[in-house]
Amino acid sequence: MDLRLPGLRGLLRGPRRLMSAAAAVVVLAGAGTWTAVASDDPVPVRRTDRVMTMADGARVDTSYFTTASAGRRPAVLLAHGFGGNKDDMRRQAEDFARAGYAVLTWSARGFGGSTGKIGLNDPKHEVADVSRLIDWLAEQPQVRLDKPGDPRVGVAGGSYGGAISLLAAGYDHRVDAIAPSITYWNLADALFPNGVFKKLWAGIFFNTGGGCARFEPELCRMYDRVAEAGAPDAAARTLLEERSPAAVADRIKVPTLLTQGQTDSLFTLAQSDAAAKAIRAGGAPVDVDWIAGGHDGGDMETGRVESRVTAWFDRYLKGDRSRDTGPAFRVTRTGGIDSTDGAALLRGASADTYPGLEDDRRSIALTGGEQHVQNPAGASPPGVSAVPGLGGSAGLAQLSALGVGLSLDFPGQYARFDSAPLTHGLRITGSPTATVHVTSTSDDAVLFGKVYDVGPDGTRQVLPSQLVAPVRVSGARSGKDVTVALPAVDHEVQSGHRLRLVLASTDLGYASPTAPATYTVSLKGALSVPTAPAVTTAAAALPAWVWWLPLAGAVLALGLLVSGRRRTTAPAPAAELADVPLQITDLSKRYARSADRYAVQELSFRVEKGQVLGLLGPNGAGKTTTLRMLMGLIKPDGGEIRVFGHAIRPGAPVLSRVGAFVEGAGFLPHLSGRENLELYWRATGRPDEDAHLDEALEIAGLGDALARAVRTYSQGMRQRLAIAQAMLGMPDLLILDEPTNGLDPPQIREMREVMIRYAAGGRTVIVSSHLLAEVEQSCTHLVVMDRGRLVQAGPVGEIVGSGDTLLVGTAAPVEEPVVEKVLALSGVASAVPTEGGLLVRLEADGSAPRLVTELVRLDVPVQSVGPHRRLEDAFLTLIGGSA
Repeated sequence: MDLRLPGLRGLLRGPRRLMSAAAAVVVLAGAGTWTAVASDDPVPVRRTDRVMTMADGARVDTSYFTTASAGRRPAVLLAHGFGGNKDDMRRQAEDFARAGYAVLTWSARGFGGSTGKIGLNDPKHEVADVSRLIDWLAEQPQVRLDKPGDPRVGVAGGSYGGAISLLAAGYDHRVDAIAPSITYWNLADALFPNGVFKKLWAGIFFNTGGGCARFEPELCRMYDRVAEAGAPDAAARTLLEERSPAAVADRIKVPTLLTQGQTDSLFTLAQSDAAAKAIRAGGAPVDVDWIAGGHDGGDMETGRVESRVTAWFDRYLKGDRSRDTGPAFRVTRTGGIDSTDGAALLRGASADTYPGLEDDRRSIALTGGEQHVQNPAGASPPGVSAVPGLGGSAGLAQLSALGVGLSLDFPGQYARFDSAPLTHGLRITGSPTATVHVTSTSDDAVLFGKVYDVGPDGTRQVLPSQLVAPVRVSGARSGKDVTVALPAVDHEVQSGHRLRLVLASTDLGYASPTAPATYTVSLKGALSVPTAPAVTTAAAALPAWVWWLPLAGAVLALGLLVSGRRRTTAPAPAAELADVPLQITDLSKRYARSADRYAVQELSFRVEKGQVLGLLGPNGAGKTTTLRMLMGLIKPDGGEIRVFGHAIRPGAPVLSRVGAFVEGAGFLPHLSGRENLELYWRATGRPDEDAHLDEALEIAGLGDALARAVRTYSQGMRQRLAIAQAMLGMPDLLILDEPTNGLDPPQIREMREVMIRYAAGGRTVIVSSHLLAEVEQSCTHLVVMDRGRLVQAGPVGEIVGSGDTLLVGTAAPVEEPVVEKVLALSGVASAVPTEGGLLVRLEADGSAPRLVTELVRLDVPVQSVGPHRRLEDAFLTLIGGSA
């Protein structure tokens, strides 16, 4: 999400050198704790946590999952993804334990509770750690052994964890089966494809890892060097290749289930293709599964994939030959839109053999003469294809699967070659290729190849999976023929559509030469398209509900006839609230699977124009749940929310008048602040003039920093940039959740001024924060919640200075038994010990003189009594100390 390795030759000579006696693994005394894992499943799972010390002193945090069933069973090692930790694998570990496995999860070096530097799966460290974990498994009484010291064990994981499963199989002969997913075969090819630096993903790697200092020094130096040069050198490639599964390709001899993502600009289908070919060449069984999702978003098909991994291990670890592990090749295809929720409908296609990326090629003639392509100075502005950080279920790649194009090529910065309209539909499955002639005014040229699916009108174009293929052309000054292997995809082109080959000089995700140059590009032949005709899509079965439609329709008609009720649309706007930013009435939300426990219960309050309202409450008060309902992210169980008179529903049009900052924003570190905001707004699809970019930036007060790369920003500047992003379009209602997290006092003051300036124009701000002193200075009004209910609402001055709360100064601390007696007094609503005395909130029938009399009777050493003047004191008394 941002160089030479001494001594490796000896390690590569034999994987057994990585193994050590079990004594090399030291389990820290007292670190093992058995815990019963609660579940509806009748088979309980037990977990023990241990920290193991590796041979070099690094400590690796592990969890071991088993059931109490008798007998030995195979073991499974589950590896987490980059930036995660062992806890990410807990649910899957429990499922495997119930399925009859002993399961070990661990946090890789530099992540979670494990120490050590991040080595990107260094054979001397992370890979050696896995061998030591296998040593430990061999000593466990629950684990089946093939021979002493050799447990029956499989390894599975995704991304970073997928690579370690491949590497473990290559370095340790005791691994019996593996199931890596969305991972790399050659990390150098993944980050430096065809000699071009994949700068955004590389930056995300080093940022997600916690910064360069948390990596092994040689990796840190390599990243700095390549990022500064904008291109990899031979030493950088060697360093990453030595840490890649490809380095031990001839040693991976175990059954392998490869799952790879189609929407993945980090680890493309070419990575799993190379792995499948190499492992199959060694004689091992290999199945390949292309899922709909990937690092760029989309559906990860978690349930289906985990079921297939379990079947794979059942067959190859338990020896259950009757277990169906699925087809040799499977690919998920998009089959339209579900009209009920707008989600993509997915269908599987399969083949008895893996077709690879070049099966049954078909030539598609292209037209277009010699064209000149400008590489602009600074490689800016860059074209846009995949954008790390805009992933998720609505990422750019997912949009392209649904026929929605969102990519940019700037005029003058690309060459274009079109086919004639297709007379028949065409399914592309694999990697198209095209040969072009490239001449440059510079010694080297960098081009980005992509194939668009262009609609019949010639304007709407879709870039399948938002993928591009970079290529560096060395010695281009004298002219060179280059065959470009375009991105591997599975994509259906409809009859009447055209294919468009584009070769662009820039792309946002990659480093291009910064010196201006002119490239001359011409075609040398047709576009070669793989079709893989043996891959067939299963017919979609009619869902069960179809068969019930006639009966259900009759029942529904009868019900409507009897009751006279009809389904209604969203409630009509309330005209009397058209100028009220927010009205919440009797809002309630139950906890999941609970009929009587509420996260929010009967909450009502109103926010007017120009107010800066602070939403306060202890942890668990319901603040975040309330904000999520306000933003239309979750539905309330009761009551309603109206914004400018319109009822809030998921996707309600009035939400376009709401801006939100929740848990920070993901920015692309190599882009400037302004470029990040422009890219974000462009992704919304709204007109540029509606962004009010300059106005938002003026309020945020970032000044000249807007032109600098975001990776140079302080935490405070990043927060202000995130607020500016929320302010784009100048929404009438701005929601800020903990906007001052991680800021120092001067930065907090700057953030306060941003909020006040924004509301000064008649707009409204709602801010949730735990910094009470800051809320007191920033907000005009408060809503205080506790245990899901409203405690008090009103202007800050009224709540802070309300006469019903008294600060009682005492000569000595008030003991808890005495506090309980004070709380039991008539007319006392709450009593909370505080430094130097007691905070007492009176009920309507309470009075200060009567309170003093009762305190003296209770032998409380009263020195002074007066109204409090701090929000913190008021907050504590309002919630009764539950914070």
